[in-house]
Amino acid sequence: MKAFDIAAANGARARQDSLTKPPGSLGRLEELAVFMAGWQGRAIPRLNVAQVVVFAGNHGIVAQGVNPFPPEVTALMVENFRNGGAAINQLCKVAGAELSVVPLDLAHPTADFTKASAMTVSEVDQTMAAGAAAVDPKADVLVLGEMGIGNSTIAAAQSALVFGGCGKDWVGPGTGANPEEMANKRRAIDEGLVLHRPKTTRDALAAFGGREQAAICGAILQARRIGLPVILDGFICTAAAAVLTLDNPDALEHCLIGHQSAEPGHQRLIAGLEMSPILSLDMRLGEGSGAAVALMVLRGAIACHSGMATFAEAGIG
Repeated sequence: MKAFDIAAANGARARQDSLTKPPGSLGRLEELAVFMAGWQGRAIPRLNVAQVVVFAGNHGIVAQGVNPFPPEVTALMVENFRNGGAAINQLCKVAGAELSVVPLDLAHPTADFTKASAMTVSEVDQTMAAGAAAVDPKADVLVLGEMGIGNSTIAAAQSALVFGGCGKDWVGPGTGANPEEMANKRRAIDEGLVLHRPKTTRDALAAFGGREQAAICGAILQARRIGLPVILDGFICTAAAAVLTLDNPDALEHCLIGHQSAEPGHQRLIAGLEMSPILSLDMRLGEGSGAAVALMVLRGAIACHSGMATFAEAGIG
């Protein structure tokens, strides 16, 4: 596992202090530049290759009436991604990102976690390996997103497992659940929390996870191995990532949260992780869309860091 390069980060801070601006005047942009420098191991980080990966999976929990849409919509949205018709396609174009879409055995949904574990540990291992394999080692930043009908229920269950509480503490409308569907989500989560008491990342993913959540975890771990910074999307992506902290409280040190979702549980989840999102735009689409917008802010941070003149270069002293 690669560690944060303190020397590179200090070099980035020194450069920030030498640029033609009052110290700290670019606020969070300066922090982002230093973050990227430390994880890339260079005082002037780069963003030549930005990879966006959207993992897609289907969930047996939809049998509990937790979602207004059938699971067939997941495959239809995957085709929409591939045809360039989704929001994430447009955002990748303007953010200068390369989009990969990875469907994960959509014809075979995971099991209903109110009845049994969603996956076997073997399935978790295979899916995490698929997530790791999707990471481009030549990328300068990895942006993660997801698609899967029913996966906001999975995210709420994972959040409750990691940070405590019950269904009502974490459940939100997701893709537009009505009051009956919201009640079904709360009930399903509470039943799942009684049935399953996992203590490790693998067991938690087996108990509650969808394949897209397991793949997200695999991608995050692979990014850490190679020192690749990660931008997480909203509630579902962040909840998947949070499961990694069951094994290692510092598992997400190389990650940024791209935005605070409008999904109610996300603010509580962010607070539990003690992280600070880059943006808050009332988005709740998924697909990696909020993280892709955050990528544009990150590009601005690095452009200022690398392109601004120093006081010496500008002849100001």
